[in-house]
Amino acid sequence: MAIAERRQSNATPDRWRGTNEVDQATDRMRQLLDETFGALPTLLLEPAAWSPPVDIEETDDAYVIEAEVPGVKREDVNIEIVGNELSITGELKEKERVGILRRRTRRTGRFEYRVVLPGEVDASQVEAHLDGGVLNLRVPKAERAQRRKIEVKS
Repeated sequence: MAIAERRQSNATPDRWRGTNEVDQATDRMRQLLDETFGALPTLLLEPAAWSPPVDIEETDDAYVIEAEVPGVKREDVNIEIVGNELSITGELKEKERVGILRRRTRRTGRFEYRVVLPGEVDASQVEAHLDGGVLNLRVPKAERAQRRKIEVKS
């Protein structure tokens, strides 16, 4: 081990050393898999997409969706509706760091959420707003799918 590496590892506080050991074990396991089975396709090495927490509320005339996507920029979110299937995809980009990242628990990378809404929707009238890390969607129901109260006549 080089002197600079030794100094850096000696300067590492004890509370961070466990993280370093886990990273080293993960790297060693990847090396063993590569030696045993050959190089894994990059698709397997890429982190899987994560799914944001979502609430869906049904009102008489629309579905209201709230998705938590803190740190995601408006231009990094894609929303599509095909039939009554809603798809929210995007990416939370990694920020540039100056120092050494000692611990990571926040999610980054691609995210994806898909849901089939229970009734027909009017895709041409969907509204989407991103504010304070929460994506709000209002997906109106199709005219024929809206709930109506029927008056009983005698």
